Amino acid sequence: MVRNETPVNDRTPPVLRPEHPSARSLVGLVDEFGLEHVGSLDGVEVTGVTLRTTEVQPGDLYVGVRGAHNHGAAFATQAVEAGAVAMLTDAEGAELARDSGLPIVLVESPRTALGDVSAWVYRTTEYPPLLLGITGTNGKTSTAYILEGILKQLGLVTGLSSTAERHIGDLTVVSRLTTPEASEMHALLARMRESEVRAVAVEVSAQALTANRVDGIVFDVVGFTNLSHDHLDDYADMDEYLAAKALFFDNDRGKRGVVSLDTPYGARIVDHSHIPVTTVSATPGITGEWNLTIVDETPAYTEFTLTGPENRSITTRVPLIGWHMAANAGLAIVMLVEAGFELEAIGHALGDGGIQAYLPGRTERVSGDRGPSVYVDFGHSPDAFVNTLAAVRKFTDGKVIMVFGADGDRDATKRHDMGRVASEGSDILVITDHHPRFEDPASIRATLVEGAALASDPAELHEVSPPERAIRVAVGLAKEGDSILWAGPGHQDYRDIRGERTPYSARAEARDALREAGWS
Repeated sequence: MVRNETPVNDRTPPVLRPEHPSARSLVGLVDEFGLEHVGSLDGVEVTGVTLRTTEVQPGDLYVGVRGAHNHGAAFATQAVEAGAVAMLTDAEGAELARDSGLPIVLVESPRTALGDVSAWVYRTTEYPPLLLGITGTNGKTSTAYILEGILKQLGLVTGLSSTAERHIGDLTVVSRLTTPEASEMHALLARMRESEVRAVAVEVSAQALTANRVDGIVFDVVGFTNLSHDHLDDYADMDEYLAAKALFFDNDRGKRGVVSLDTPYGARIVDHSHIPVTTVSATPGITGEWNLTIVDETPAYTEFTLTGPENRSITTRVPLIGWHMAANAGLAIVMLVEAGFELEAIGHALGDGGIQAYLPGRTERVSGDRGPSVYVDFGHSPDAFVNTLAAVRKFTDGKVIMVFGADGDRDATKRHDMGRVASEGSDILVITDHHPRFEDPASIRATLVEGAALASDPAELHEVSPPERAIRVAVGLAKEGDSILWAGPGHQDYRDIRGERTPYSARAEARDALREAGWS
């Protein structure tokens, strides 16, 4: 039988839980939510919550959820062996788990109940930190890191949950999903409370909103970056994708919102919002309540002025290239103002050096002082390609060379556009593999090559597999003054090949390729 769980191995990042959990009475849980149960609850106390038997710890409440292939309650015996003391599931799951010996708490939908139950078990609604959440197609991770950077400069102990990493103060672990399951999210917040974290930036995907991963959390401020073609394997069309993002602007999700108007979907988010929102624009000709203008651009930073109501303004810089990164920084600053920070205090904290933030794999320069400039980026959508290629082009005297592949078993409808805009924005294009998963990588590349041929002014095209060879071909084609943008892998340290996470680092491969070519 195929297990309805994500495999856990020595390359799977850990789930962060509180180190000193407080036990909660199962009777109290049943009474709090008015739930039915099977079996005796007397003396049963729970200290944690999980969906996966592979991650059950002694004292856990194991949650059995119906999946695509089977029901998690079918693995109740394994949960008992690992130390689970009770189960929360639906009627179907209760029947499957009846011989496990576990007391069973019944709910109509375990996934829908997971957030509120986890919040109760971990007490995350008691004295919560400042919670800042960001959604959108592109820029979520960058905005989260920028928020964290500014908050640190303001003197706060911070937490972060992003596609790339989870941070608790100085502790860092690699992330699994953009937004963790609700049980993991609340465990993370409880661990942050132990570490006296005062403010948390959370990246929230559309899938997290529709799959209940941030249930039980009310954010102080929620932000929207943009919307463009992506994830149409999960959503029927752009309207359904937008509707998923708009869920973040309900009053059971956030108290206040900040919306970027840089894509037309921003205005639609404002129209759909059920909470007070303010708007920000970095696009000439589109006016928000806050407006951003670029002051200076260098290979090391982008300087901008952000002007808001009553002509309040701040001029600062972000250590990243591209107007879109300045737009992310502007959104972050307005979110902090909405959270109650004075603009003047933010300006004082940033000082002359500007925002101090390191964003792994976000237009990250991995080359030395000699030879071509090489950037590794996580962008994997047509819109991300357009903005990042334009930013790289601005600081390139010679040719722009792009290396990229596409995800397997993910939205295939964007592949032609990815190939087209990559070809239009570069001088030399190297199409390679990324995460093929269970798809044929040659078939993925063929679709990208078809898209590249649709460009109005196509780049010189090379199809090279595997990516280890592709980056070496790109470096071999490059000269001093050229730039190479390797889009897709970003911060990730693996490739997903037929369900196996194969160790792999684009940053390390790029540096090795440069050294092998004789560049420092």
